[in-house]
Amino acid sequence: MFDMKKANEYFMKKALLQATKSASEGEVPVGAVIVLDGKIIARGRNKREKTKNALSHAEIEAIDKACKKLKGWRLFECDMYVTLEPCPMCVGAIINSRIKNLYIGAMDKKSGAVGSVINLFEYPFNHKPKVEFGILEQQCSNILSDFFKELRNKF
Repeated sequence: MFDMKKANEYFMKKALLQATKSASEGEVPVGAVIVLDGKIIARGRNKREKTKNALSHAEIEAIDKACKKLKGWRLFECDMYVTLEPCPMCVGAIINSRIKNLYIGAMDKKSGAVGSVINLFEYPFNHKPKVEFGILEQQCSNILSDFFKELRNKF
């Protein structure tokens, strides 16, 4: 029998692996994966410092890769797992790519756009994914806390 909780945790762990890679590169540790039919088709992680580009968020990178893989911009059968609540830019990309389900690890009280600061899905845009919060929330939160604690200790 299919266990959705185990599946959600499995895919969020894969997003956490991307976040860990970001942290090891000196980036804010956020990771994302896009899943279609139970298989990961795209991965993304923050790379703003490396690319010197404000658009290099985990969600944007994953959406870009998924669109290229599927040869189209509509990801309406895809699910996204992301370790941190998306910002307004990333929520816009999620809306525009028609992601079906959005699974979020930790909330972002400073710039989250799925309920923390604002909930852009409450507005009458042409698409709204189903959203589930708190998938491996503690692990997703800890990787961020540990990263910033270590960064503060350097100064």
